[in-house]
Amino acid sequence: MNNPENDIAGFRLTEHTWITELGNWIDAISPDGRRAGALLFDPKIIGLPGVRDRVVQAVMTDQRLVLAGLPGLIPVADVVAAGRQVWLLTAQAVSPTLADLLAAGPIDPSGAAAALVETAQTLAALHEAGVTHGSVHPGTVVITAEGAALLSERGLSDAIRGRVSGRERDAAGWASLARGLAASFGQSAPRAAALFDRAASAAGTLGLAAARSTLIGERAALPGGTISRDGLARAARGRSAFAQPRSYGQAPVPSVAPRDEGDIVTLLHVPGRSAGPLQFGPGIGTQEQRPETTAERIWRAGRGEVTTEQRPGGRLAKASRARRRRTILATALFAVIMAGALLAWFRLGDTPDLAVKSINVVAPKKTQGCDSAVVITGTVVTNGAPGEVTYEWRKNLDKQVVKGTLRTNSDQTSYTVPLRWTLQGKSSVKATATLRILTPGPVRTDKASFTYKC
Repeated sequence: MNNPENDIAGFRLTEHTWITELGNWIDAISPDGRRAGALLFDPKIIGLPGVRDRVVQAVMTDQRLVLAGLPGLIPVADVVAAGRQVWLLTAQAVSPTLADLLAAGPIDPSGAAAALVETAQTLAALHEAGVTHGSVHPGTVVITAEGAALLSERGLSDAIRGRVSGRERDAAGWASLARGLAASFGQSAPRAAALFDRAASAAGTLGLAAARSTLIGERAALPGGTISRDGLARAARGRSAFAQPRSYGQAPVPSVAPRDEGDIVTLLHVPGRSAGPLQFGPGIGTQEQRPETTAERIWRAGRGEVTTEQRPGGRLAKASRARRRRTILATALFAVIMAGALLAWFRLGDTPDLAVKSINVVAPKKTQGCDSAVVITGTVVTNGAPGEVTYEWRKNLDKQVVKGTLRTNSDQTSYTVPLRWTLQGKSSVKATATLRILTPGPVRTDKASFTYKC
């Protein structure tokens, strides 16, 4: 039986949740029983001046893209407000992501190539339509149960920062994704890794279309010479909290009017407000420079049609009056909160993408005796941005690979990632431990050695 406290606008929330820069993502079940997703925005971000309106505008653009038939995006069903909470609800699942699959182990090269080809095609289509994604990384590439790669959170990172990303940012994110996947192969698929590196270089110099052509044209470098979703599909079903395969065609955003649920109010149909003209970012072509796309014609034809009538009934008006009374009583506290939030916003706007500046590996200098348990210490220094670092430890005396994930904070730059290595038996050897930082790229490597003598 459903617990009403675990529902939001008819979407049933599960216990599978994870945190991103936007807020708290939760796997959900849509009102018609399909896999879906729910994002509860961080209140410190969504409450800042202008952020909510920019998020709504980005979502409206996405809905027009999906309705115009542009594939490769996670469709957004609605954005709703429940008191001070703001939720984004998707019509499809938003997990697992490539980050989830990489954390579980290497992705087969054929499947990795399929994900790169599909994301490059989606990004190229977005650019042709006059918009960009703005935050391409393993955590925003969703893998469906059929192995298809869909992009989530399009435009949301730009919306919360009040910026407009250019094509080059998407190309750089895609190139970093390709290099990270190449690094995950290790020594198991050197030709595939070299192909991915070439594609990444092509993305930076010639563009995403050229990078995609590189992968397709040189697929003979992949094991079996094929680009296939099969491995991704198996990995996705193994990692999914639902593990229920189903069709992932680009279904149109539901047009049924939301139910009146009192304080829960949709933000996508605001009386007296329109989406406004479509804004083109740096490097994005205009109508005068190239033929108008189907998506653009729909945007231009419908940009004045966003206004709809307010839902009937007095419950919404009563809820609004109640919220105004609460706001008056909490004015002083709200002012203090907003002052702190503004400071956080200025810091957020200046925060760059996560980057690893250096790594250092240290091993004991003394010779280790019989049956020793040695701790190798790796120090990772970042630029202080929040995010996720994936890494692996390799040992020269065996084939074991120890993988790990490091979550970074905005107020810390140095982190320790230890490796515990136990050696047994009678021998005299030089043991070497190698730390490899896989993402964010470029790949960094450092190693240290010690002597074991028994």
